[in-house]
Amino acid sequence: MKFGPINAKIVLTPRVGQVYCCDYTNRDTSSVTTDIHSRRTIAFVNIAHALDHFVLLIFPTVVIAIAAERQVSYGELIGLATGAFVAFGLFSLPVGWIADRVGRRNMLAIFFFGCGVSCLGLSFVTSSPALALWLFVLGVFSAIYHPVGSAMLVSHTSRLGRDLGINGVWGNMGASFASGVTAFLAASFGWRAGFIVPGAVCIAIGVAFVSMVPAGLPRESTANRKAAVAAIRPSRPVLLALIFALAIVAGGMTFNITTIALPKVIDERLGLALPLVIIGSLATVVFMFGAMTQLIMGRLVDKYPLPAVFVGLSLLQPAGLCLAAFTTGVPMLVGLVTTMAAIYGQVVINDAMVARYVPEEFRAKAFGIRYFLGFTASGLAVPMIAFLHASNGFPLVLGIAGIFGLAVFGSAVAFMVLSRIGNSPAPAPAE
Repeated sequence: MKFGPINAKIVLTPRVGQVYCCDYTNRDTSSVTTDIHSRRTIAFVNIAHALDHFVLLIFPTVVIAIAAERQVSYGELIGLATGAFVAFGLFSLPVGWIADRVGRRNMLAIFFFGCGVSCLGLSFVTSSPALALWLFVLGVFSAIYHPVGSAMLVSHTSRLGRDLGINGVWGNMGASFASGVTAFLAASFGWRAGFIVPGAVCIAIGVAFVSMVPAGLPRESTANRKAAVAAIRPSRPVLLALIFALAIVAGGMTFNITTIALPKVIDERLGLALPLVIIGSLATVVFMFGAMTQLIMGRLVDKYPLPAVFVGLSLLQPAGLCLAAFTTGVPMLVGLVTTMAAIYGQVVINDAMVARYVPEEFRAKAFGIRYFLGFTASGLAVPMIAFLHASNGFPLVLGIAGIFGLAVFGSAVAFMVLSRIGNSPAPAPAE
């Protein structure tokens, strides 16, 4: 009879009154510690994702209150956020490189504290140049999350699609509640409160993260290493990378144009004179549909080929944007809901692509490049919104976004066709 391995060791130690006794010690203690560390890390990564999108979308809602207070145009004020969104993409490129040297955990701690201080700085500004400067600083610290947080999540997860979907929901919830919470704080306590409260929350969570996720613990469990073995090796990696880059840039444009303009689109095109709190609440509801899509995408990623899922999802972007551009009232809201679902679903797809096609040791850099392309190019969305809105209002803004959506769909179709030619799993590393 053959017995399996027993996860205990027997140590014979002398005791008073008897010769020997058996002392059983669990051999899996380190594995349990690692798994607890991984779950705790993923929890803070999810919270960081929510805060990242929350703090960046405070100003697009607060700007409505500031414009009314200072009697200046929306286009003039929203342009001050250009530096924030350019920095959000530009600084994501070196972040992956820096994280490999100072540690991803340390970089995430800097993210929490940096965003908190930036929000508090924004709450005290008294001039437009100071507002633009602090928004730029906020963009620099916000740039840390995606290259670092995404790489940390992929390294600690045992079910890629599920955890990417859940992480995406957290990010979407941050974007969703940014409009509603900021509108409530601005209407109740003044627009400066819209920055003070999130700033304090960021710092408090940073303190909790540093104390609960110490540096130097194992990064991933055995199960996670096995899950990461089955990487895909495409036969035409350069061409696929270029097509994927086009999808990222075009998707970044639709993402930023829609999320930044959403509160003002609802304000102008719903056809009702609504207070700021209701406008923010409706924007939150629209964002919530994106969260549900990300959960669905997480499930689909674990079951079906990524390129096919990407094609089906990407078709919704131009359809929703065109509907929103040429209608008002409830049909316009339906178009925005469709668009938001497609945009946030693509975030899960893009991250899954990097996780599936890039080896673990290069992922932080790959995520840095991915977000550099998406967010740096989409930083142009802010001045584009201001210019197009001044020219012909939001029908033109949303119509141009729809053209970028068509580019995403075309890239997804090309990627699916080319990815079917000669792809194979990468060889598993020796253990």
